[in-house]
Amino acid sequence: MLDTTDKKLLNLLQQDGKQTTKQLSLQLNLSVTAIYERVKKLENQKVVQKYVAIVNKNKIEKSFLVFCHLKLIQHAKEYVTTFEREILKLEEVSECFHVSGDYDYILKIYVKDMEAYRNFMLTKLTTIKYIGSTHSTFAIEEVKNTTAIHV
Repeated sequence: MLDTTDKKLLNLLQQDGKQTTKQLSLQLNLSVTAIYERVKKLENQKVVQKYVAIVNKNKIEKSFLVFCHLKLIQHAKEYVTTFEREILKLEEVSECFHVSGDYDYILKIYVKDMEAYRNFMLTKLTTIKYIGSTHSTFAIEEVKNTTAIHV
C-alpha cells in the first residue's frame, strides 16, 4: 500500500521524471538514500512503469489530432483479435480503447493534417478486416492534456 510520502513522491515524479534523488529529498524532507529506496520500490512494484520524454507535437508535424470512433461488423472473438492485432501496427494511433456504448473502439490518432488523415484512412485503417463503420472527430483546441494521474 502507498503511504503519504509515496504519493507525494509519485506526484513529483509525474511532474518531472528527471529530478535527481537529491532534488526529491529536499522537497520531501527525506534523505537521498530513503528517496532512492522508495523510487526503487515503486519501480519494482510496477507502480512506476517507465520514464518517457513527452514530445512537442507541433515540432514534429503531428499536431492534427483525431478521435476515431469505430464499430466492428460483429463482436466475434476472431474479429476482435484481428482488429486489435492490426491496430497495434499503426504508428499514427497513439491510443486505442475497447469501449462500451455506440462504438466498439476509440482511437487517438496524430497526423500532420487533414490530407494525411485522409491518406491514413484510405491506405491503412480501412484496409483492416471486420470494420463496420467509423466516425471521426477533429480536435479544435487542446484544453487540458496531462499524463499525470494525481495520487
